Amino acid sequence: MISSYKASFAYLLSQHIPLDEKTIYWLVEYAPDTIEGDLAFPCFQLAKELKKAPPQIASELAEKLSTSSTSSAFSFVSVGPYLNATITTAPLADKLITEINTKSATYGRGASNHETVLIESPGPNTNKPLHLGHVRNMLLGNTLANVLEYGWFQVKKVDIINDRGIHICKSMLAYQKWWNDADPYKKPDHYVGDRYVRFAQEVEKDPTLDDQAQEMLRKREARDSEVRALWQKMRDRCLDGMHETYDRYGTHIDRAYAESDHYQTGATLIQKEYEKGTFSQDEKGNIIYDFGDDNYGKKVLLRHDGTSIYITQDIALGKIRHDDYMMDRMIYVVGNEQDYHFKVLFEIFKILGYDFADKCHHLSYGMIELPDGKMKSREGNVVDADTLADSLHDEAYALIQERYPDRSEPEQQTQAEAIAMAAIKFYILLHDAKNNFIFDPKASISFDGETGPYIQYTYARCSSLLQKAKELSLPQPNLWELKAYSLQLHPLLLTLARFPEAQAKAVADYTPHHIARYVLDLAKAFNSFYHHQTIIDEVDLQQTANMIAIIRAVQHVIGVWLQLLGIQRLEKM
Repeated sequence: MISSYKASFAYLLSQHIPLDEKTIYWLVEYAPDTIEGDLAFPCFQLAKELKKAPPQIASELAEKLSTSSTSSAFSFVSVGPYLNATITTAPLADKLITEINTKSATYGRGASNHETVLIESPGPNTNKPLHLGHVRNMLLGNTLANVLEYGWFQVKKVDIINDRGIHICKSMLAYQKWWNDADPYKKPDHYVGDRYVRFAQEVEKDPTLDDQAQEMLRKREARDSEVRALWQKMRDRCLDGMHETYDRYGTHIDRAYAESDHYQTGATLIQKEYEKGTFSQDEKGNIIYDFGDDNYGKKVLLRHDGTSIYITQDIALGKIRHDDYMMDRMIYVVGNEQDYHFKVLFEIFKILGYDFADKCHHLSYGMIELPDGKMKSREGNVVDADTLADSLHDEAYALIQERYPDRSEPEQQTQAEAIAMAAIKFYILLHDAKNNFIFDPKASISFDGETGPYIQYTYARCSSLLQKAKELSLPQPNLWELKAYSLQLHPLLLTLARFPEAQAKAVADYTPHHIARYVLDLAKAFNSFYHHQTIIDEVDLQQTANMIAIIRAVQHVIGVWLQLLGIQRLEKM
């Protein structure tokens, strides 16, 4: 919507300056909130050709456009070296609100396309429960999938199950030594995780346990039947528990690829490419690719003893997934400690001639810490995904009991879960993925401020107003006749109009935090409008009908954004 106004502004300007419409369009900026105007055109680029100072150019353009333009869409003013255009409120309201309310299912979705996108997330290890880092991974993957689906992409969520390696054998060995044949007494992934912690405690007393774990790994790779049976039992228990957590966080997986199923395929592929001359060997006999520069160096692709490493498997898995889905894009949601890994992986894809090599993206994310510091899983002080959700559920339940004591206990519990998950999701997604940040559970659950419950409360406020309006016999809205424009209406309309642009940016840049930031801006703009404007006036029903049309559009857009964030919409709070 805003883009159409930028285009109109560019057209009007092109009649008076020696620049084409397209160039002008990309020069147009948003005016700062503290400056008069909505759109701003910088006049610096014209100074040399027109031989005038930018402020003089801006002033003359404002006068010309104000007197010659037949458009009722703008008013014009010069602000220093900028020509600013203010979008006229009534036609903006009429066009915007009507379009949102009549095209609600497709508004802001952009043009249809047929691209298939694979998103890999969250990539668990089968020796412990999912932790806070996995929560960030899941939420980024979930939201990106929702955003792309809303933009008409065909999205498939895939997982990589890291179910082999020494860390897996440490949990297995601890189980074998101290809990053999014991049934889980808690959620099964936590049960397996307790074994991992026990190993870390015991190995400090008996360092030979490391050698025993290595021997178990050797037997597992040699397909020893007894060790394989134990591995299968522990793996399945861990996955059963993780799937419960996936469901709680709204994570749907279309297909999971287990490391144990394809690591040998990777080794074979690398060996064949070596024999063809694609790769070489280093002095130790490792198969490598020598990039010949300091950025990538010499990358080991297969160890000298034939054992694979992560990139061995990822090279094979890229081809396997392409054979399965013929994807146009592949997005890996993985922490920033693997930035180098994915730069090299994508280069190897190009060297091997994979069709999708240029369409791979690493959605790199930073670390989350808690107010009291970092987490270490082997020491057992990790805040896992389940404990975090349970803790915030309990806090939300206490708040609901205090605020709404008359509601039934099941209703209170259901709402507490919705609020708790909104608190976690929004607080994490509001931060740019590439940045580290501290997750503050108490701040996240607040009904005020930049939180998920605040957005839910805003949605519920809209629902309450719409419900009250049903009791009145309202005429059809006529937004050209809006009366008594409040100072808060115009910013609300402009924020609403940014909906398609915000959606397009999140798709183009793979930036889920833009979704959270946008809906927060919209909620703030609406609540400011709400506190300064009478919404329901039983005497002036036409004005009420106009206000309700705006409320309906606001609620729809907030509802869409909550859905993209995976946050449950609440009709009352």
